[in-house]
Amino acid sequence: MKAFIQLIRWPNLLIIIATQYLMRYAILDTMLKNIYVHINSETVKVPDMDLQLSDFQFLLLVLSTVFLTAAGYVINDYFDTKTDKLNRPHRVIVGKLISRRLTMAIHLTLNGLGVALGFYLAWSIDMMFLGFVFLLVSGLLWFYSTTYKRQFLIGNLLVAFLTGLVPFMVALFEIPLLMNEYSAIMIDFDINLNHILVWIGGFSFFAFITTLIRELVKDMEDFEGDNACGRRSLPIVLGLNVSKIIVSSLILISLLALFLIVILYLNDPITLIYMIFALLLPMVFLVIWLWKANSSKAYHVASLLTKVIMLSGLTYAVLAHFIIVYQLVNMG
Repeated sequence: MKAFIQLIRWPNLLIIIATQYLMRYAILDTMLKNIYVHINSETVKVPDMDLQLSDFQFLLLVLSTVFLTAAGYVINDYFDTKTDKLNRPHRVIVGKLISRRLTMAIHLTLNGLGVALGFYLAWSIDMMFLGFVFLLVSGLLWFYSTTYKRQFLIGNLLVAFLTGLVPFMVALFEIPLLMNEYSAIMIDFDINLNHILVWIGGFSFFAFITTLIRELVKDMEDFEGDNACGRRSLPIVLGLNVSKIIVSSLILISLLALFLIVILYLNDPITLIYMIFALLLPMVFLVIWLWKANSSKAYHVASLLTKVIMLSGLTYAVLAHFIIVYQLVNMG
């Protein structure tokens, strides 16, 4: 059982669960109940709008995401055994603690559950076309492990895209239902739900770019093993120094994006303090550490630091709940 839990990367699955529930309750639900508009020089509160997915239906969405992600981890380890024996021999599970045949059976079971629950959810809300999102994710994770991971940058971008999709899935399933249910209110008050998409899209973008940074740092960490196995990762193709320049540029883009968000939209002092100490300073430290790194162990520390930054970005959703209420109540 311990080996199975390690195989499916349970801490990462907990982060996925936390991400989607925070997007649902801290962001989406909070904004739906705090919409204000200006009418005849007065600020008027729009009637509360309720989440359309039931608690059970949302649980299905979360479980489907978790099962598909776990299946992706399993199949990745299945095809990565040779490389893992070189990069991290102490963490090899497939073929050592769990047989390859059982590993494939676990993958097929988790994958099947994820796709089945996804289609059931899509059917239950009469939007069957959304079920194909889960099928697409399943296919992308399979081809990532078998093909894309060995190609230049494609695997990195794919993982980053799928990670960014995790928070956005909440909006993808809720927004169409909300627009259908509350179309009359939106017409009467001349409003839309674009501001919700912007908020959740912001978290998705942050998840995308920090995951891409971490993937590239992990490639630096695995340089020797990947090189021995003939992989075409960024550090192998362009070299470690060029890779550091690219990662530093991505971090700079993240910093500029955060700076613009704080200046233009979230210029409250609490957000400023949080951004400086939880995100900006750690990112600056990450760049400094990355340029000093010259060993697999040092790159591993950089990878862990990137994950801490990712978690800090997610945790901001809790603070955002209170900021959204304060800013919208005080509109105008």
